[in-house]
Amino acid sequence: MNFETLNKENYSIISSTVDKINMSNASELKSIISGINKNNVSNIIIDLTKSSYCDSSGLSALLSANRLCKNSNGKFILTGLQPNVKKMIEIAQLHRVLTITENLEEAEQAIV
Repeated sequence: MNFETLNKENYSIISSTVDKINMSNASELKSIISGINKNNVSNIIIDLTKSSYCDSSGLSALLSANRLCKNSNGKFILTGLQPNVKKMIEIAQLHRVLTITENLEEAEQAIV
């Protein structure tokens, strides 16, 4: 498994356990996000502390998560971005539409 999920009272945390989020595992991430959303959880935090790379497939999965949360009046927060992942998000100008925090504690505070 490339991702771990922790369900809290009104949100879920998805933590990447892989160095790279790419075409080989982005569909797994999308599936996890979709499953969480179908369980009526509209607030999702994705912790990318362990991931140093994210390709366009991974970015697409993150955008899908953002859209699902917004459509259900929830919050989507990215946290723990490594420099290369942060750079990819900035190049794609996704930092303008995604909520990003430095660490998990900040992300959890932003949900409440």
